[in-house]
Amino acid sequence: MFLLVGLGNPGPKYERNRHNIGFMAVDELVRRHSFSSWKARFNAQVATVDIGGEKVMVMKPMTFMNDSGKAVGEAARFYKIPPSQIAVFYDELDLAAAKLRVKTGGGNAGHNGLRSIDQHLGREIGTDYVKIRIGIGHPGDKSRVLGHVLGDFAKVEWPAFEDLLSAMAQAVPELVTRGGPDFTTKVALIQRPPAKKTKQVGEPVARAEKPKRPGPADMDSALASAMKKVGLVPPNRDKE
Repeated sequence: MFLLVGLGNPGPKYERNRHNIGFMAVDELVRRHSFSSWKARFNAQVATVDIGGEKVMVMKPMTFMNDSGKAVGEAARFYKIPPSQIAVFYDELDLAAAKLRVKTGGGNAGHNGLRSIDQHLGREIGTDYVKIRIGIGHPGDKSRVLGHVLGDFAKVEWPAFEDLLSAMAQAVPELVTRGGPDFTTKVALIQRPPAKKTKQVGEPVARAEKPKRPGPADMDSALASAMKKVGLVPPNRDKE
């Protein structure tokens, strides 16, 4: 069993908040990979599907961000899921908007959702799970952070996030079967595929070389050859 957790706050009030980008990420996974219908379990909404021969469960904790770990801990214990097979999608304030970073283990950097997960997994299960950080950018002023995090995405910035979420959903089989680094590489390739070398409009086309125009020496040689064929002696121009 592989557990993919999206962090956010439940309810329509928070649905489009930057803080809910984790929910949006797993929603896109479910849409793209034909997961089962959402069901209430472990104080969360969960859905399952097989990806690359692995059974995968996606989860949206319904306990609000600050107590997200309760749902994650319950599921991990029930299915005996090791931390290496748990990946958490969440918003990263100190990462540029619509940028992706993936790491395994490490601290929670003050993120309340991660702090709760660390507490509920604890030493019994371990906290070296995969952290999938989705940048939401920093407003530049500490006093504006709360409003920024709990504010909705602006229309002008949403297309970049939509593109990232789509690429992540397409690349999730790499995450499940090969791990974080291959997942990151696949997302980058989907967003910026290698350019194919194609002939550009207006590109010069190689032209056939024009035949060389015969000069006087060539004409004399042709004349001499023709005269010999009919039995005449060609003139000796050197003596003229």
